Amino acid sequence: MTGRAAGTRYARALFDVALAESADVQQIGRDLSAFAHLMAANDGLARVLTNPAIPASRKRGVVEQLLARAGALSPVLAKTLLLLADRDRLGVLPDVDAAYRDRLMQHAHVVRAEVVSAAPLPADRVTALRDGLARATGRSVQLETRVDPSLIGGAVTRVGSTVYDGSIATQLQKLKQELVSAE
Repeated sequence: MTGRAAGTRYARALFDVALAESADVQQIGRDLSAFAHLMAANDGLARVLTNPAIPASRKRGVVEQLLARAGALSPVLAKTLLLLADRDRLGVLPDVDAAYRDRLMQHAHVVRAEVVSAAPLPADRVTALRDGLARATGRSVQLETRVDPSLIGGAVTRVGSTVYDGSIATQLQKLKQELVSAE
């Protein structure tokens, strides 16, 4: 099983148990992200926790010490982190974190969207786009904007896995293909 698939399974289990126990799923998400960031930011810690030559029992000891220093973490999250250590799966922690954040967004009926335009969009246009996407999806929209001058004009919008390409560069490319195929 790939790290992403394993991370998704652990995240789903963590989220479902947290909901069943009426735990604060938002706080668990923040704590999980903090733990994943701690591991990513500390190269020595990451090497120890992901090294297959180090026994899982030693990794569990390191995680127990980190949990003791962290203070009040949700028991559900602490058990999950210890389970990952016991199974020598702490390497999938970034995937667990990403999948858990996705699960939180689904639970809150929020969808991510990205708009790439040839020039910076004015704030009122960004708001109008966000509102239009919210009406179209029936969910709240977390919108990111980027500028890519190679689009020449227009915009490319990505909502989840769906892409709406209204860029002039793509239209010119399609026109070129039609002209070449017409010869």
